[in-house]
Amino acid sequence: MSPSTKSTIPAGIAFSCVSYALFNFHDAAVKLLVEGDIPVFEVLFTRSLAILIGCILIGGGRAHIARTIASPVMKPMVLRSFLLLGAWLCYYSAARYLPLGQLMTLYYAAPIAATLLAVPILKETVPPIRWIAILTGFAGVAAASGITRLEVSGAALLALTAAVLWASATIYLRRTAMAEKTIVQMTITNAMFVIAMTAATAFFWTTPSWSQMGLLLGTAVFGGLAQYALFESIRRAPVSVLAPFEYSALVWAFLLGYVIWGDTPTTNVVIGALMIASAGLIIVLSERRAWKKEKAQQS
Repeated sequence: MSPSTKSTIPAGIAFSCVSYALFNFHDAAVKLLVEGDIPVFEVLFTRSLAILIGCILIGGGRAHIARTIASPVMKPMVLRSFLLLGAWLCYYSAARYLPLGQLMTLYYAAPIAATLLAVPILKETVPPIRWIAILTGFAGVAAASGITRLEVSGAALLALTAAVLWASATIYLRRTAMAEKTIVQMTITNAMFVIAMTAATAFFWTTPSWSQMGLLLGTAVFGGLAQYALFESIRRAPVSVLAPFEYSALVWAFLLGYVIWGDTPTTNVVIGALMIASAGLIIVLSERRAWKKEKAQQS
C-alpha cells in the first residue's frame, strides 16, 4: 500500500461509516413502503430515476450525459449494476420468508466474501489483524441477531447469494473507482437500474399516497447520498480495510427498529454491538499504528 493511499484511509473509513448509516435510513423507508404494499420494483425505479436526474443536473446536463456514455468504465459499471440489482432482488425476496436476525446474519457474510475476493482480483494483501476484525464483526452480528442455528433453505441460499453479489459488486467498484468520477459512476448505475425496472414497474405500478410519496423521495435522498459516500470511501481505502465497517450498519438497523417499530434491543444486541464496534476499532488502531511507524521511518 502506497503512502498516498495510507493518508486517505481515515477519510475512506469516515465515508464508509456515513454511507452505511444513510443506507439504513434508506432501508427503513423501503421497508415502510413495502409494508404499505408499494412493490420493490416501483421503489427501485422511482428512487433510481430521482438520483439519475439529480446526477445529470449536478453534472452539467448534456455534457455530463455525453461524458458518461463515453466513459471508459461503462462496461464494468453496467456489470456491477446488474450484480447490485441481483443482490437487491435476492435480499428482499429472502426477507419475505426469513426472520430478520437470520436474514441479516446470512447477508453480513458479504464483508468476508469481499475480503476473500479482494485477494485474487484486486491483489490486496490482507494482514491477520484485518481477518480478526472481520471475524469479530461477524461474530457480533450473530450475537446481536440471537442466532443459535442456521437452517439451510431456499430463502437462506437467496440471502447468501445476495451477500456474494453485493461483495462482487464492491470489488468491481474498487476496480473502477480510481478511473472515473463518482458522479459519472452513479449516473451509470442508476441509469441501468431505471432501464432494468421500467417494464416491471409499469406492470406492478401502485399509486402511492402523499405520505408514501414523501418516503419515496426519502429513498432517493438517502440512497443518493449513501451511494456517493460509498463510492468515495472505496476510492480512498482498500476493500479489506472497509469491510469491517459494514457491520456498523447493524447498530443503526436496531436503533431505527426501536424508534420506528418499537423493537427493544436485548442483551444479545448490546453484546453484539460492542463486538461490532470492536471490529472497527481494531482496524482504526492498526492503521494508525502503521501510519505512525511509517512516519517514524521517514523522519
